[in-house]
Amino acid sequence: MENLETDRLKLRMFRESDLDAYAEMCADPDVMKYLGPGPMNRSEAWRNMALVLGHWGLRGFGLWAVEERGSGELIGRVGCWRPEGWPGMEIGWTLRRSSWGRGFATEAARAALDVALGDLSQSHVISMIHSENAASVRVAKRLGMRLEGRAELMGYPVVVYGIRRVKTVANDHRLHIRSDGAAKGS
Repeated sequence: MENLETDRLKLRMFRESDLDAYAEMCADPDVMKYLGPGPMNRSEAWRNMALVLGHWGLRGFGLWAVEERGSGELIGRVGCWRPEGWPGMEIGWTLRRSSWGRGFATEAARAALDVALGDLSQSHVISMIHSENAASVRVAKRLGMRLEGRAELMGYPVVVYGIRRVKTVANDHRLHIRSDGAAKGS
């Protein structure tokens, strides 16, 4: 589970060579507008990368570095997030401004959501989004999430979007209904 690939993206562990692009993303006021206290300097970005890697070590899952497969460029971070005190398994995404509007957030977040609902066996997954972040609300909706409520996270107003795993008989997604109405696995 450490690496995933989609049609256009590679989701992988962060590495030290990502720091320049990651620090640039974290220093961009437009990117960080809805994320906590705002832009980070280079050393804060480095500590944030270390925090992400530490989450992987403690939980066995976390945020991936997102790389555009065609160029090899780091374009952001996306993944499963649940630090201590979090209200549930969250799918989160942050992309460099140059990658906005190209469907990358939805593509990567969909891969992360599949991991959360599948490999991590979560029955419910959320995304907590700053109440003014219309672009991230659109991503959540594209993932099939629905508005579940409002909350405060680290002193900021957020809307909580969520999705529940569809239950199947014996968790067999290959279940079919025979013409006589009886269930039969294929």
